[in-house]
Amino acid sequence: MKKNIAIIMGGYSSEYEISLKSGQVVFETLDASKYNAYKVHIFKNKWVYVDANDNEYPIDKNDFSVTVNGNKTTFDCIFNAIHGTPGEDGYMQGYLELLNIPHTSCGMYQASLTFNKRDCLSTLKPYGIKTATSYYINLGDTVNETAIVEKVGLPCFVKANKAGSSFGITKVYKKEDLKNALEVAFKEDDEVIIESFLDGTEVSVGVITYKGEVIVLPITEIVSNNDFFDYKAKYLGESQEITPARLSKVQEEKVNSVAKKVYEVLKMKGFSRSEYIFKDGEPHLLEVNTVPGLTKASILPQQAAAAGISLVELFSNAIEEALK
Repeated sequence: MKKNIAIIMGGYSSEYEISLKSGQVVFETLDASKYNAYKVHIFKNKWVYVDANDNEYPIDKNDFSVTVNGNKTTFDCIFNAIHGTPGEDGYMQGYLELLNIPHTSCGMYQASLTFNKRDCLSTLKPYGIKTATSYYINLGDTVNETAIVEKVGLPCFVKANKAGSSFGITKVYKKEDLKNALEVAFKEDDEVIIESFLDGTEVSVGVITYKGEVIVLPITEIVSNNDFFDYKAKYLGESQEITPARLSKVQEEKVNSVAKKVYEVLKMKGFSRSEYIFKDGEPHLLEVNTVPGLTKASILPQQAAAAGISLVELFSNAIEEALK
């Protein structure tokens, strides 16, 4: 019997357009001999199943079912392709876990923790995971530019604490530019993290549970044509993503070991993609993504391909792991 799979996409954040693209790729790629795929759009004003003719049918939030022409459909598994809230920050995970519906992402706690950059980095530091020097500010706090510069130096990065796809991030060179950078970040979130600039090779590392085993995928080196790996570099082709990365054997072993340790320490499941910069030969963790991009241009699918794992296999595996 074929399993009914709802692919949830969209979301409530600035990342919804990227999520719709990721979800569409999953929908087009899923093995039709094993699964009945359903596209489900999750937006603040509507949760709807979208059929082949773009007709919309409301999702019953009591049991995450949909009724079409009098026939009710429930789902064996939810494939989570929502970047940002509510798919990457624990809300959907908690809801689905309460309904006892398997899903392809990590647990509620892991999603919530990793989505909060400040809390995630603080949790991992005692395990020896290296990070940039950071300074925290909440909306409404008094801003002391001198204290910020004394702690993190210049240039530095001002980031929205809970946002993805490089939304709400600015590289700051001069103290007088901090105010504007904070305004940009506060448009995305009411918490900000300011980090020291790490000048070194940037890499992205995919770690997944594949056929019951935690594996590290081939590493991707990020070479941005812009000042840093911003939205344009990520999504508009203004960067080079080199897989496998041009690392020494020692560098590769170090970052593989750290990325796997992060995944296991946090008790992750499903997909993860973490970003690192090498400083003084050591990988420093920037952030962990638990619902990474799944479009054709996205990093994790590129890494899977380099490991000899097709998109069909990657997505099927995610569902089978969730159903265990």
